[in-house]
Amino acid sequence: MSTDDEKSSHLMCCASCGIAGVDDVKLKDCDDGCGLVKYCSDKCQNNRREQHEEECIKRKAELRNRDLFEQPESSHLEECPICCLPLSLDETKSRLMTCCSKLICIGCHYANSKREYETGLEHRCAFCREPLSKSQEEHDKNRMKRVKKNDPVAMRVMGEKRRLEGDYDGAVEYWTTAAELGDKEAHYALSVMYGNGLGVEKDVEKEVYHLEEAAIGGHPEARYNLGVLERNIGRFERAKKHFIIAANIGYNDSLKLLRKLYADGHASKDDYADALRAYQTVMNEAKSAEREEAEAYFKQVAGSRKSG
Repeated sequence: MSTDDEKSSHLMCCASCGIAGVDDVKLKDCDDGCGLVKYCSDKCQNNRREQHEEECIKRKAELRNRDLFEQPESSHLEECPICCLPLSLDETKSRLMTCCSKLICIGCHYANSKREYETGLEHRCAFCREPLSKSQEEHDKNRMKRVKKNDPVAMRVMGEKRRLEGDYDGAVEYWTTAAELGDKEAHYALSVMYGNGLGVEKDVEKEVYHLEEAAIGGHPEARYNLGVLERNIGRFERAKKHFIIAANIGYNDSLKLLRKLYADGHASKDDYADALRAYQTVMNEAKSAEREEAEAYFKQVAGSRKSG
């Protein structure tokens, strides 16, 4: 029997006792997630666990690497929900709405505010149309409403609030829940906490796990940090891949370190040139007339405040 036939038989029959999966016998995947074998019961899995362990660990590592080095379509911020253009990694170029937890680019936020001002309308969220908070108390109240609805973004923001207050335990609690709900920025925040031992015991394995989860979801700084870790231990090929992926979603610092790898002979000229082109493309895709108008307006306001 060929290797492929053997794998196929493991998926149609219990890998321990050999019973076939038919109407009255339901097979389940290996609990450890390798996807290589199926079992008819927990007893059968436990009986074969030691025999299967090495193969299972190897396969899971292969799957993890596949997911880790796959280029995401965009950063974890994705697109503005109104204009559908990629959101900038520069946090000053977007606004997080507490009413709906949507991140809106400053172009859409400014255009909406300008329209409301010119027509005398009440200021509302450009996405969900709820009235904007008129006080910090109302602002906090809206966020807690989102927290109670298990909104991962609101929970992540509450975690940041707790961290700034020095409540690291509270921050970790909020971020852990947000991460479990899929928030990539919460995973990144947890990597920092485990890396520095804040609110938790210092744990390099958990630090790397949360960096990888964030990176897989398109978080460029997490990807960059993984590249730095790999470079520092001499795994330059893996470092290069991380820096290329981060540069391809618009992270300039990764482009700088990729250039350093090229200068040191650990990346090719084409590697750097391709990443630079991809970076420039991402930057151009995030531009719009509305965003440029908004940036010019806010710069003018900031300049007026400084001179005043």
